[in-house]
Amino acid sequence: MAGADGIRCMLMRGGTSKGAYFLAEDVPADPAERDELMLRVMGSPDPAQIDGLGGAHPLTSKVAIVSRSSEPGIDVDYLFLQVVVDKPVVSDAQTCGNLLAGVGPFAIERRLVEAQDGETPVRIRIVNTGDVASTRIRTPGGIVAYDGDFAIDGVPGIACAIELEVGGDSPLLPTGNVSDEIAGHRVTLIDNGMPVVLLRADEFGVTGSESPEELEGRSALTAEIEEIRLQAGPRMGLGDVSAQTVPKMLLLSPPLAGGAISTRAFIPSRVHTSIGVLMAASVAAGIRIPGAVGSDVAVGADADPSFIEHPTGAFPARVAVEQRADGAWYGTSVSERTARKIFDGTVFPRPRL
Repeated sequence: MAGADGIRCMLMRGGTSKGAYFLAEDVPADPAERDELMLRVMGSPDPAQIDGLGGAHPLTSKVAIVSRSSEPGIDVDYLFLQVVVDKPVVSDAQTCGNLLAGVGPFAIERRLVEAQDGETPVRIRIVNTGDVASTRIRTPGGIVAYDGDFAIDGVPGIACAIELEVGGDSPLLPTGNVSDEIAGHRVTLIDNGMPVVLLRADEFGVTGSESPEELEGRSALTAEIEEIRLQAGPRMGLGDVSAQTVPKMLLLSPPLAGGAISTRAFIPSRVHTSIGVLMAASVAAGIRIPGAVGSDVAVGADADPSFIEHPTGAFPARVAVEQRADGAWYGTSVSERTARKIFDGTVFPRPRL
């Protein structure tokens, strides 16, 4: 599978991320062998990822593995892998809502799903979380359409819109509490498709207008946020997260450009230049829960969509939350993304780490 003949691979932009998409049948089934292969494919560990497909940033060092699903009513299974840039670490502890946007087109391109003339519905099981996503891909003449007139902040130009609806039956608040205290800070631990920790930006001397580079350069700030993340992981049922990229850490502040809330997302050591789909869904769900961190500084949190501000614009997050009879909060999300096939061919992994 990883010999001189290379491996079939499609490089795609999904939302504001970029990743390598594989059929499950083309990569090892054993997780350890698979992860070792992905390190060689992406060029990790190396800050430049000079000898692989990776783009030297967490947003461009991602992998999607897709297969036909055996689950009733589900078309394909999607496993997301985050390949750490500068460490020999591959994590499946989270999913990626941005790469999710490319799963439907990829499944049709690889004929896992039969294309229809006009639109093709695709039901996706997100293996990392157990959630199910529904989407419809434009397929005029049975061909995936990537060109369109829809723009998303953080991506130049326009492309074909892809709507994603994600829902699950797990409570939004892993601890059952609207807020907890960690390392002297009030936090909200929430998971509406992505485990995140909501924090008040002003408690960390952050206004919400800072650039990602400026925040990354504050070593005391990044160390304090990492301390909270390491304590939050076990409380969220994630165990020891010292070698993981979850939970994501979100600094929240009043909106600056007419949105619902301003965010700066630590993912976890780098600061996101925009915001991930499911990160935005978790933030939007959190600010709709009375008493959650950020709910008191949000503006129009119940609007549909809620515009979640980030360093390069705003993400329109459409979420619904409800408190059920058991007292727990539950949520679903709908988002519009775009995706584009960049190349389709054969990748040749470096022969050894």
